[in-house]
Amino acid sequence: MNRGPPTGKTSLGAGWPKTDDNAYKPPTLIHPTAVVGPEVELSEGVEVGPFCLLRGKIRIGAGTRLISHVAVFGDTEIGCNNVLHPFAVVGDEPQDISYRGGPRRVRIGDRNVLREGVTVHRGSERGEVTVVGNDNFLMQNSHVAHDCRVGNSVILGGGALLAGWVEVGDMALISGNCVVHQFVRIGRLALMRGLSRTSRDIPPFCVADQTHTLRGINVVGVRRAGFSAQSIAALRRAFALLFGTRRNLRIALEQLGEPGGLAPEVEELAAFIRSSRRGVAFGRKAAAREEPEPA
Repeated sequence: MNRGPPTGKTSLGAGWPKTDDNAYKPPTLIHPTAVVGPEVELSEGVEVGPFCLLRGKIRIGAGTRLISHVAVFGDTEIGCNNVLHPFAVVGDEPQDISYRGGPRRVRIGDRNVLREGVTVHRGSERGEVTVVGNDNFLMQNSHVAHDCRVGNSVILGGGALLAGWVEVGDMALISGNCVVHQFVRIGRLALMRGLSRTSRDIPPFCVADQTHTLRGINVVGVRRAGFSAQSIAALRRAFALLFGTRRNLRIALEQLGEPGGLAPEVEELAAFIRSSRRGVAFGRKAAAREEPEPA
């Protein structure tokens, strides 16, 4: 292992985008106190700050910054223009007592922000890879466990914890100190309110709090995502039918209508429910209608 800048030049890995040889390439900067292993590949413009540790078969894309005290281990690929804040740890061994050191991976896309103390663990003995997509914001001390699949434009609030094998859809928001049980799916544009917990799937476009309890449609989120007023109204009607009272979801889905005859967003909601293996979060016990939209 080399301390400080590697003796050989940093390399652009096979299959990575090539650039015009005459174009300006920002320098790769490695602080003298950083420890960078011999298998590490750093693209142009990468900054490795003070007291960082990079050990393993690591590839880091152009423009990514490791501010300081960042640790990256194992077979880990981090894309372009990410920012990793102090004490973030990526690619360490999974918190899985069956893990025996097998070659498991982490893949992180582009333009992600990992704030202080974020942890993203490699795949487990029975798994393969932990994936974080693009444009995600992982706030302080949030955790992405082994074999998770985090989509794009997801926000994890401070202290939010994803157990193994969790899947998070695009643009979902998991608020501060939420906990998500292993194998749970969080749908696209779903919102978990702070301090909530779930061991059941949270359908797309829905707001959840307390213990896997659904409160309504994430109207603010879907509106910001560009949904039309007609689509939002269709989702609210579907939510009232499916979750306005606690009932047999199979019967409710039959009453909702046949696939192919629904608005696309309602189709997505219904398909997610039908495909659930863990079961879906409940509607409120004593409420017969969706919560009113916040002012």
